[in-house]
Amino acid sequence: MTLAESDRRRVASMSKSDNVIRAFSADHVVRLTGLSKGQLRYWDKTGFFRPRYAYEDRRAPYSRIYSFRDVVGLKTLAILRKEHGISLQHLRTVAHRLSHLKDSLWAETKLYVFNKEVHFKEPHTGKVRGVVSGQYVSIPLVSIMSDVSRQTEKLRARAPEKTGKVERHRHIARNTWVIAGTRIPTGAIVQFKEAGYSTEQILREYPSLTAADIKAALKHEKTLAKTA
Repeated sequence: MTLAESDRRRVASMSKSDNVIRAFSADHVVRLTGLSKGQLRYWDKTGFFRPRYAYEDRRAPYSRIYSFRDVVGLKTLAILRKEHGISLQHLRTVAHRLSHLKDSLWAETKLYVFNKEVHFKEPHTGKVRGVVSGQYVSIPLVSIMSDVSRQTEKLRARAPEKTGKVERHRHIARNTWVIAGTRIPTGAIVQFKEAGYSTEQILREYPSLTAADIKAALKHEKTLAKTA
């Protein structure tokens, strides 16, 4: 089925809202990483780790919004600091030395720890060396990313009781009705449906949802339309 140009633009804009599912407030980050709000503010202020989405006025409520990648990166830093005793000064030096990796440094790069120093695998040699010391090592090391991967899988999961339900909260999607456990507006599902998308096609756009979620969203929006 071919969509009209206006429908394609509308659906494209709705598809972008899928990214919001992975947006987290400072409160969420604190719970998920174990870091404190003070640490988050200080790291943001000093430029060590800035949130992906943020207002210029950081004093405004909810002015710091973190992406899913941010959460993974911050979880990595929390593990390095708390479980392996890596100093913040050392981590700042690592960030400077590997600045070419940009946002992927803490979230996607496979890091190792030996003698309280961060190591990484050189892409051109395949050897593991200390980021700061430059020394190569050949003994088994602790893989930070393997720990983080297990933790972040838990972040993606929705509570089973949320399936097939809708909800709204004051600080989620501006109090818009969403599919429970997500930030996907129920109105977005209706717009896909009106654009000619089947339930199966909508699920391809939002893999984290179920057919029960789609049904609940459509039913809810129909009820709202009747009472409007």
